[in-house]
This record gives sequence, structure tokens and C-alpha cells, in this order.
Amino acid sequence: MNSLSDNALMLQVKGGQLDKMGLLFERYHRALHAFFYHQTGQPAFSEDLVQNVFERMLKYRHTFTGEGEYRTWMYHLARNVLADAAKKNKPSQYHQDVTALAEHIGGGPTADADLQRSQEVAQLHQALARLSPDSREVLVLSRFQELKYEQIAQLLDTSVGAVKVRAHRALNQLKDIYLRMENGSKVHEV
Repeated sequence: MNSLSDNALMLQVKGGQLDKMGLLFERYHRALHAFFYHQTGQPAFSEDLVQNVFERMLKYRHTFTGEGEYRTWMYHLARNVLADAAKKNKPSQYHQDVTALAEHIGGGPTADADLQRSQEVAQLHQALARLSPDSREVLVLSRFQELKYEQIAQLLDTSVGAVKVRAHRALNQLKDIYLRMENGSKVHEV
């Protein structure tokens, strides 16, 4: 039963077998958490957003037709949950908490290497947070969530070519911001 496709599981949920939502949760809660974390920089808040997405899946299960991919439908709901949360919360809700990354560093012979890696990751997350929400979203979906450009185009209701251009520009902006941060230049949000 665990080998059912995502679409088949969601169609069963739509048909009233609500217990099947647990399998979908097991398959996708980590990916959704990562999506929200890369957007907000807050682990606990991201977990709340994941719960909201699965609640909406149950509430709006009647809208799932099974014709498109389940992941595309899921990320459509996730984007709506994020947009609603942004309206309700102060902009400061979305700052990057860099100290959370440093908490995982322990002592030992590789403490210096761990510290340097943690600082690089923190700097990358800070650079990501400085991108515009649209640019950050395209990068998170394509690079971190590994969605295909076709899926992202469907999700964003645009062409595949436009998604490729946006992803390329966003990656270049991220590199530019990261390098300027690394060199100590003042960086403004893009």
C-alpha cells in the first residue's frame, strides 16, 4: 500500500480515506519544512506552516483532480499558506536566525572546520534572505526542492523559459550578494 503514487493516495484522501494523508505527510513533511525554512529562516515557524498546508490539503481535497502532479498542487497550497502568513505576521517574522546554526557546533578536533562550515552556511542563508521573495522562491523550488522547471512554470502560471530566466538571474544575484558579503561590502536587498 505504501507504493501507491502520490496522486493515487491523494485521490483516496479525496474519496474519504483520510488516513492516507498520513502517508503523504511522511513523504513530504521534511521537504515542505525545508521549503518554508529557506523562505523564512525559522524552524519552528516553518513547522507550523507545514501543519497548515496539510490542514488545507484536507480542507480543499475536493480541488485535487489527479490530472497534474501532486507535488505541484501541494506547493501551490504551500505558497498560499506562506502568503497568508506573511500578511498576518510582521516582516520581522522572516529574518534569518543565524545563531541557531551555531548551536549545533560541538567541541573536538574538527570544531574549527565545523565552525567555518557553519559560518559559510549562515552567510549563504543570509544572502538567500536578501533576495526578493520571488527570486528566493524560484531558487528554493528549483535547487532545494528539486522541482523541474516545467513544474515550477505550472505552479507560478508562467512559461518554462521565464522560469529558467528567473532561476538564472536569481542564482547570479545570490552569488553576487554572497561574494559581496564575503568581501565585507554593504549589501542591500535585491
